Amino acid sequence: MRYIEMTDGILIAIEDLNPGSKKTVVLVHGWPIRKEMYEYQKDILVDAGYRIVSYDIRGFGDSEASAGNYNYNQLAQDLKTIIDSLDTDAIYLVGYSMGAAICIRYMSLFNNWKVSKLVLLGAAVPSFDKTENNPYGHTRESTNKLIANLYSDRPKEVSDFGDNVFAKKHSSEFISWFRNLCYSASGVGTIKTAISLRDEDLYNDLPNIKVPTIIMHGKLDKICPFNFTEIMVKGIKNSILDPFEQSGHGLFYDELSKLNHDLIEFLEQN
Repeated sequence: MRYIEMTDGILIAIEDLNPGSKKTVVLVHGWPIRKEMYEYQKDILVDAGYRIVSYDIRGFGDSEASAGNYNYNQLAQDLKTIIDSLDTDAIYLVGYSMGAAICIRYMSLFNNWKVSKLVLLGAAVPSFDKTENNPYGHTRESTNKLIANLYSDRPKEVSDFGDNVFAKKHSSEFISWFRNLCYSASGVGTIKTAISLRDEDLYNDLPNIKVPTIIMHGKLDKICPFNFTEIMVKGIKNSILDPFEQSGHGLFYDELSKLNHDLIEFLEQN
C-alpha cells in the first residue's frame, strides 16, 4: 500500500496489485465501505492477469479524512489524481454504489479521460434521493434521518444500513467482516458523503459517457432500487443492462460467481 497526495493535500491510500500488467482495472468502493470490499473480485482479476488498483475514498479506510470536500466533483478529482499517477493510458473503471456515482461524475467532468470501459455495480445513479428525473429514489426525510442518526450512533446506523445490503443469507463471519469494513470509516467522512448522496444529481452527466458500459444491478436491491437502471440505460448510450435476479444491493457477494464471470467476460470483449 502507498499514499498519493490529492490536490488539497489529503493523502489517499492506494493498493496496486500486479503493476507489471498492461491491463489495468481501477476499483472504486461504495458507502460506507472501503477498498477491501472487492476482495473476491481482486482474487479472480489477478488470476486473469489484470493489474488491480483500488483505493479508499477520503475519510474511509486507510485514507486521511478532510473536514470538507466530499462533493462528487472533489471525489472525481481525487479519482483523476489517482488515474494520472498510473503509467497507463487505458483503464477499465469499476464503481459500486456511491463509487459508481463518483465514476459517472469523473467520466462527465473529465471527458472519459483514459477510460476504455466502465462497469457500474448497484449504482447510486442518477441520484440516491428522489428528484424530478428519478421518482424511484429515497425521500429526503428518510436520508435526513439516516444522517441525523450518524451524528448520534454511527455504528448502529451503519449496522442497520448493512442489514439491507444482501438479499441472501450469508455466514455470520462474513457479515461481521463486512460490518467491520464499514465501521473503519471516519465519522466525518461517513456523514459528509451521506450528505453528498442526498444532494447530488447525475442525471445530466449520463449522456457524457462515451465508452462501452455495463450496468450490473440486483433486482432485489432495497438501497438503490432496480428501477434506477431504467434511467441509466436510457441516459448512457449503447450501455448494456445485466440484471442479477437473486441479488440485493450486495450483488458482489449475493451472486459472486455470476458477477465475476460477467465482469471478466465484459472486460475481455473486443
